[in-house]
Amino acid sequence: MKKRIIFIITIVSILSCSYPSEKVFPKDKWLEVKPEEVGIDSQTLNKAVNFLKLNSGRNGIDELMIIRNGRLIFKGDSVDKVHGVWSCTKSFTSTVLGLLIDDNKTQLNTLAKTILPEMAVTYPEVNLFHFSTMTSGYKAVGDTATTGYTHGSSSTPFSPGSPPLFEPGTKYAYWDAAMNQFANILTHIATEPLDEFFKHRIADPIGMNEKAWKWLDFGEIDGLKVVGGAGNKSNGIYISANELARFGLLFLNEGNWDGTQLISSDWIKQATKNQVPVKLELGSHLSETYGMGVYGYNWWVNGIQANGARLWPNAPEGTYAASGHNNNKMFIINEWNMVIVRLGLDAKDVTISDSAWNEFLGKIRDSLKNR
Repeated sequence: MKKRIIFIITIVSILSCSYPSEKVFPKDKWLEVKPEEVGIDSQTLNKAVNFLKLNSGRNGIDELMIIRNGRLIFKGDSVDKVHGVWSCTKSFTSTVLGLLIDDNKTQLNTLAKTILPEMAVTYPEVNLFHFSTMTSGYKAVGDTATTGYTHGSSSTPFSPGSPPLFEPGTKYAYWDAAMNQFANILTHIATEPLDEFFKHRIADPIGMNEKAWKWLDFGEIDGLKVVGGAGNKSNGIYISANELARFGLLFLNEGNWDGTQLISSDWIKQATKNQVPVKLELGSHLSETYGMGVYGYNWWVNGIQANGARLWPNAPEGTYAASGHNNNKMFIINEWNMVIVRLGLDAKDVTISDSAWNEFLGKIRDSLKNR
């Protein structure tokens, strides 16, 4: 009898320490719960949030959202504020590529010249894989160095420049003009503007408020409106933290939204793991952003850098992020079933370094119960 009582007490104890992990998807609004309801210690979480606030600029944690198990456990006061997120746009651009591959309209090895004949002379071997991994070597007419912004600043990104930065696949160069030309190519494959394509394939099905996001464009090229694929020139994604978090939750669930597969899980797995060999050299002295070992298909991943260390050693190996100028960041952490969005406009105050992000993630890790 005594053993039976002990057994029952043990089972009750286990059940009382379990947390809801079933998949939950927001309707009009997120389901807000206390951190403890999803296995997070509030006091330790607050330490992480306060650390981020102290290491941010004027926007602090105003646009911070933390989602676990599909439930909102922290939000700042300005999560509905809409503004540009710069290079976070790149992750949207590669998502369109994934959708077009799902539709059998293109492949990673599709040569750019088969879509845009003007690429044939200088860039005959560049394919879509190269564009999505920043290994194309593409530069545009007008890509000349400017103070503080040298990585593909051309206002004419659709005019192929010569000579290339390097032969495709041989080096890595984070280059905005290449990403804008990438968007141009994808638009021609989709035969419709990418903002409209993304809206009906992803944004609407996951409930993104159409008044809280938009994708700005360069105007028409060959009769088709071409949005900015890079996020520069004010022609990228404008969005709130609230809506961006939905996009993150879709990826956390490997493309499935409440039972509907919107984009293949295989694509998401490939897009969010390293695709750039760590041994590659930097392709241009004008771009000192190092993606070797830590870059997927326009997503930053927690891979091994040239120095042998992970990008964010305090976070699980499977962590990945969309990242943009002005401290705009979205982390997706599969092992913790978590999405973290921090948006802002405060890089002039301070740039949040990978070291600071890593320490913040370490404090989030410490808040997890039963980890």
